[in-house]
Amino acid sequence: MINLILGALGVLTGWFTFIFGKDLYKNKENLGNNSFAVNSGIGLVANFFDTLGIGSFAIITAAFRGFKQVKDRVIPGTLNVSCTIPIVFQAFVFMGAIEVEIVTLVTMILAAVVGAYLGAGVVSKMDERKIQLIMGIALLTTAFLMASGQMGWMPLGGDAIGLTGTKLVLGITGNFILGALMTAGIGLYAPCMALIYILGMSPAVAFPIMMGSCAFLMPVASAKFIKEKAYDRKAAIAITLSGIIGVFIAAFIVKSLPIRLLTWLVVIVITYTGSTLLYSALNNDDSSNVIENATA
Repeated sequence: MINLILGALGVLTGWFTFIFGKDLYKNKENLGNNSFAVNSGIGLVANFFDTLGIGSFAIITAAFRGFKQVKDRVIPGTLNVSCTIPIVFQAFVFMGAIEVEIVTLVTMILAAVVGAYLGAGVVSKMDERKIQLIMGIALLTTAFLMASGQMGWMPLGGDAIGLTGTKLVLGITGNFILGALMTAGIGLYAPCMALIYILGMSPAVAFPIMMGSCAFLMPVASAKFIKEKAYDRKAAIAITLSGIIGVFIAAFIVKSLPIRLLTWLVVIVITYTGSTLLYSALNNDDSSNVIENATA
């Protein structure tokens, strides 16, 4: 069954790659005037940490704003489009390596896909101030969830590899909401991991569920962002290419890292970034967007 799921993921990813490549070719003279090298570095580091379970969206958002690479309005679309293929790579690595009950896996993935499909159509048409507000609040919430895990405030989970009854309904509903929120640039990893722990599942099961959810929902959501021209093309292709390398290094080469220390560093960075996004939204401050990227 896992092979069938991965086969379907391969077909979906091929469809997305065609749409992405077609848009890049059509707009090859209008990719943007930001730095391919800087965005490649961002993609390599962020997807490296993503593979270790820290998450990439918050890191990339912080880097986009810190290095002034992508306008706030198109950050959600750029995050989704640029990380689609690297996260599919992650899904192929983890979905076959960790045991999880198939009904739980499939239903939670489908819920995330439906949520993303509905969410992308809304988010791609939002103005910059709304994006800043949503992402600012989301980043601060993510920082809190990550810090809670570090401090041991969240449930430690159980040993279940699947859900039934009311817990399965809660898992499906929760992942539907997380899928919709992900299209606004809100990373799914931290809240999905919290959801899995609360429902009493094994912490290891979080990896195939959250990576599978992202891998299936992102091609669908990203196709909408591409259609609406709501993403930065140069940043997206740079992060896609370097992100694949980052995933490979984390999954097959690196054996150990001070994850606890690195997670605290990420918490600090995304807390600062979330605060600046809220400040920009509440004060109508557009100063973070120095580079006028050609995204239309």
